[in-house]
Amino acid sequence: MRAWQLWFLCFVVLNADAQKVTSLEEDLTDSAFGNSLDPVKDLFDDKDDRRGSVAKFSLRNPSHPDDDLCYIIPGQPETLAACAFNRTSKTFLVIHGWTLSGMFESWMPKLVSALYERERTANVIVVDWLSLAQNHYAIAAQKTKAVGREIARFIDWMEETTNMPLDQLHLIGYSLGAHVAGFAGSHASNKVGRITGLDPAGPDFEGEHAHRRLSPDDAHFVDVLHTFSRGSLGLSIGMQQPIGHVDIYPNGGSFQPGCNLRGALEKIANFGIFAINDAVRCEHERSVHLFIDSLLNEREPAKAYRCGSNDMFDRGVCLSCRRGRCNTVGYGTSKVRRPRSAQMYTKTRASMPFRGQQTITCEAGQQKRCEWYLNAFLLPGLNVLIALQKQI
Repeated sequence: MRAWQLWFLCFVVLNADAQKVTSLEEDLTDSAFGNSLDPVKDLFDDKDDRRGSVAKFSLRNPSHPDDDLCYIIPGQPETLAACAFNRTSKTFLVIHGWTLSGMFESWMPKLVSALYERERTANVIVVDWLSLAQNHYAIAAQKTKAVGREIARFIDWMEETTNMPLDQLHLIGYSLGAHVAGFAGSHASNKVGRITGLDPAGPDFEGEHAHRRLSPDDAHFVDVLHTFSRGSLGLSIGMQQPIGHVDIYPNGGSFQPGCNLRGALEKIANFGIFAINDAVRCEHERSVHLFIDSLLNEREPAKAYRCGSNDMFDRGVCLSCRRGRCNTVGYGTSKVRRPRSAQMYTKTRASMPFRGQQTITCEAGQQKRCEWYLNAFLLPGLNVLIALQKQI
């Protein structure tokens, strides 16, 4: 009975607030049903491109991952030297998503630090498009193409100025930032090496043609983590459809362990529509933390398994690594040779390290002979599925 009362209260509060303000829920609803205007939307993209600079490029320092100490300015090659850009190392472009606060979220310095921890000589450049990202969602979503094109011009300039090989360039985009990365890749003169989409935003992009969202054509390798594709609040915050070469759905891409649904609903009931951002953040942002986890736990990476559906995976029929049927989750994900997207599934714990496993070592005398990993997956109905795999 209490659960029913909570849902009813949530419904009443949401509908009352929706009548008073133009806010997140209204934007998402308008966006979700506005796809019939697609041909008209494209007419305005070029106009947005001519409105001057909308993005800034901050080369972060591993000692100060949360500070914008140095900006690389396109057309000013002296800023490359001033920021100590390393022309021979990997380069990461980290692209944030939509924001209500107009500020970087707390995950940003954590991701920057993790990238430097894994690739110590790399260049980690944070793309700042906060001036547009802090608009109402529908407006921010509409601006992603203009931001992507500006990043593409930055990539072209960097390639020409530094002779940077684009196979060493990795774009990492979260939420709306994933589609920004896609537009950047599709409009760059030459194809970039890799794009990672961290729970790409669904509203206004789900079901769209490939040229209007992140797609496999945008880079030599596109991998995607889906963590909030089927929301319990009636909204699909992330994309459900596969849009990369490899699409991984942790816990089916819906509810994530450790994200308290009851607590989220109580926040919305108490604080109204503006609490939705905090309520959905846990599951949506889990994609970022899974990627950070993959950077920091290189020796024991989580595995995902190719399967026809999450239901089949829950029944335990897909836990095989034969013929490329499994892959590493996150940074270590590798491209598979398939004509269409490889959809993969995995189970995670509620906190980092997200992979639940035990290591079993077999020895003969004093010489180690083999090493096995015991993966335990908690499936629906509180059944535990054990997968014993040999480390090769």
